Amino acid sequence: MNETVHSARKPPKRTNDPERTMAGIMAVATKEFAAKGLAGARIDAIADATHTSKRMIYYYYGSKEGLYLAVLEDAYRRIRATEAELHLADLTPEEALKALVGFTFDHHHSNQDFIRLVMSENIQRGEYLAQSKLIQELNVSAIQSIEALYKRGVKAGVFRKGLNPIDIHASISALTFFNVSNRYTFDLIFKRNGHSAKALAARRQSVVEMVLRFVSYSNLV
Repeated sequence: MNETVHSARKPPKRTNDPERTMAGIMAVATKEFAAKGLAGARIDAIADATHTSKRMIYYYYGSKEGLYLAVLEDAYRRIRATEAELHLADLTPEEALKALVGFTFDHHHSNQDFIRLVMSENIQRGEYLAQSKLIQELNVSAIQSIEALYKRGVKAGVFRKGLNPIDIHASISALTFFNVSNRYTFDLIFKRNGHSAKALAARRQSVVEMVLRFVSYSNLV
């Protein structure tokens, strides 16, 4: 599977705008890996679509696997960077949780390649994600953000005690991830269009309410 260059690396000639070249490679590679997985993706196809060469791609990323890992890291970096722009600390605990869940739902719907990449990496049993310290660090910050808003909610008496921030994160991920990962099979089985604007808005509201009720003190029976 390893598609590598065994000769000594030399800088490719076309380096007038390396940042733009790398950004183009990343964009095309994201779609290629999301659509076909690591095994099915082809460096030739990525090179053709970006008007570059395999040699240039290997120069920047070392191998097909190196490019795949870079794509994973970029996908996680982007979601965490956008998440940070929510400024959850400026909101009440309840509004912060609503904003986080709503954002996650919207992000997954609008970035379905991210879902497919995660599904592909799960087929690999997390082999490549385990190699990335960056991804692990990025997700630590996500848990810290949830932990902070949860503690504020407990202190304010609106969230119940004894919950694990990782479990809250898992619940948010599960509810928002499924809506994309199983969209075709679910809609076919139940003969519905769950991705019309009306259906998406209703599902989004349901997911936000489910997570809020799970965490909220006032909804304990």
